[in-house]
Amino acid sequence: MEQAYGIAFSPHVPLALLIAGGAAALLILIYSLWRGASGAFARLFALAIILGALANPMIVNEMREGLDDVVALVIDRSLSQDLGTRSADAERTLSAMRNALSEMNIEIREAQVRTDAETGTALFGALDAALSQIPADRLAGAIVITDGEAHDPPELETFRPGAPLHVLLTGEPDESDRKLIVVRASRFAIVGDDAEITLLVEDVGQSAGNATTLTLRVDGEAQGSYPIPVGQETTIQIPVTHGGENVVELEISAGTDEQTMQNNRAVLIINGVRDRLRVLLVSGEPHAGERVWRDLLKADPTVDLVHFTILRPPEKQDYTPINELSLIAFPTRELFDQKLYEFDLVVLDRYQNRGILPLAYFENLARYVEDGGALLLATGPEFADPATSIYRTPLAAVLPAQPTGEVTALGFKPEITALGFAHPVTGELDRSNRLAGVQEAAPADWGRWFRVIDADQLAGTTVMSGPESQPLLVLDRVGEGRVAQLLSDHIWLWARGFEGGGPQAELLRRLAHWLMKEPDLEEERLLAEVADGELRITRRTMAPQTGPVTVTSPSGETREVNLAPASPGLFTANIPAQQLGLYHLTDNELNAVAAAGPLNPREVADMRATEEIVSPYVEATDGSIHWLTDGIPELRFVDPGDDTSGNGWIGITQRGAYRVVSVEQEPLLPPWLALTLMLGSVLIAWRLESR
Repeated sequence: MEQAYGIAFSPHVPLALLIAGGAAALLILIYSLWRGASGAFARLFALAIILGALANPMIVNEMREGLDDVVALVIDRSLSQDLGTRSADAERTLSAMRNALSEMNIEIREAQVRTDAETGTALFGALDAALSQIPADRLAGAIVITDGEAHDPPELETFRPGAPLHVLLTGEPDESDRKLIVVRASRFAIVGDDAEITLLVEDVGQSAGNATTLTLRVDGEAQGSYPIPVGQETTIQIPVTHGGENVVELEISAGTDEQTMQNNRAVLIINGVRDRLRVLLVSGEPHAGERVWRDLLKADPTVDLVHFTILRPPEKQDYTPINELSLIAFPTRELFDQKLYEFDLVVLDRYQNRGILPLAYFENLARYVEDGGALLLATGPEFADPATSIYRTPLAAVLPAQPTGEVTALGFKPEITALGFAHPVTGELDRSNRLAGVQEAAPADWGRWFRVIDADQLAGTTVMSGPESQPLLVLDRVGEGRVAQLLSDHIWLWARGFEGGGPQAELLRRLAHWLMKEPDLEEERLLAEVADGELRITRRTMAPQTGPVTVTSPSGETREVNLAPASPGLFTANIPAQQLGLYHLTDNELNAVAAAGPLNPREVADMRATEEIVSPYVEATDGSIHWLTDGIPELRFVDPGDDTSGNGWIGITQRGAYRVVSVEQEPLLPPWLALTLMLGSVLIAWRLESR
């Protein structure tokens, strides 16, 4: 506690009135002097006493309690601090600063810096948070323990903390590192084309090498290694093999002196976009279900549809001259020989073998499937007739179901088979049956069909069945391509809403996309995503069981994860995902990758210790920068305006802040004294002027 005296005024009248009275007194003095009045100064003294009494001066006696100075102490615990001995050095320095400040009776406001997944190291944000808790008159300084990496530097003109900023740097001056920079990269590419990526390898702080090795992985699968030069831009081509996200991983070999290998890697996502899909639809004859296929394919804006309907088969030939016919000839050679491979999907809708297509063209169609094409066969009674069935052609080599020659004509509800519940084409059509997951599940609430072509399944998977479990929809992979057989021509009843209809649009859409190899509809697929701090693993399979998945974290640690059945064909597991970066998953058959946080965090772009970022802010506050490799600096008190740092020491400004505990006030000019002085002055003036 200490006492402090001062004078304060508590006027009885407004300040403006006091100023007016003073001006009037001055005018009276001037007038009196001009008239030669001998009592002018006595009158002025009397008026001054009156004004002083009205101003009411007070003697103030304050009891003050001193307040401790406060220092903001910020420690950087971001990702880059994990390199080498930086973290240990920072913690040791933090402990030393705490002890020294406590011995100096200085209050501490601490804050710590963490790595933000999106914005990197918010060093100045943490400093500002600590300073905002400290009254300006008590702030004696700010001490920041960091490696100097900051991604949120403010405008220098707005940075005025009001005290010296001292930065204690971990790491070492002039560190070196090799890093991979993605200069330009395609975000989208047409499936089947190549995407361009331009790279730059930099050796910072070390003599640059001539070349390094680039390792490339796409969707977790190795694509080879290539030599690329150091110090100059290099453009590489990445094949885009499927629609959706193509995850590209790039990694370069280590330099001669590395701080971290994390910035030797980069991850990119290239979205594969399918060009307009070309579909060939050939209807063997006009029938009620023909419009279903046409409407489905025409409704998709990404589909270019070429549709032919056989209106005049050979048995209907007459003697009408060709030039008088309004029909065009079926361009068989152009479609099934010259341009067949330009189509992504061929649909044969109730097509009959009536000699329009030579057998060689059926061979072309079978070869087209084996080479990667897609064939959808929607059959009617003509498929069961040995005389017209296209099964009696070379196309039979790629068809999974063989007709028996019989046609069942009775009302039935299509059912999803046990394998159909697990297949992505049909598994989502009826959620109630999907959850049941058994072959005896009740039929879905769908309308009936009235015809199915009896057939024996020779290959593939039956995903929908008709009466007495007869195959209704059979899917198969043949060579590099795919085939689907729909053994009924009554799906149009669903489209017309008969007995409530059914999911014909969704079924046919999924069927067409599966045939064209849409990744989301693959039967065997390993998926992974990071959300809410968890790695969520999904394995889709047609097998009744699945093995464990090996997960490799961004730090290189591996663990095996067992999956639990979630629904038919789906096995899942969730594990914690606390590390930022890319997780790799494999079950020895399939691979997957998942990113936690941004693909290329700002924090790892350059992890060298540096004073360049913080230096302007330190200079603006008359602070200092010290490398901890030179030792922990000593703390000293300095007066305002003195030097705040020197060789091996940093200064903390003494602010001398206090809190007023009590106040006593006494009038400087008591009323009786003011009255006595005023009357005395008036009498003196009268006496002088009466002579």
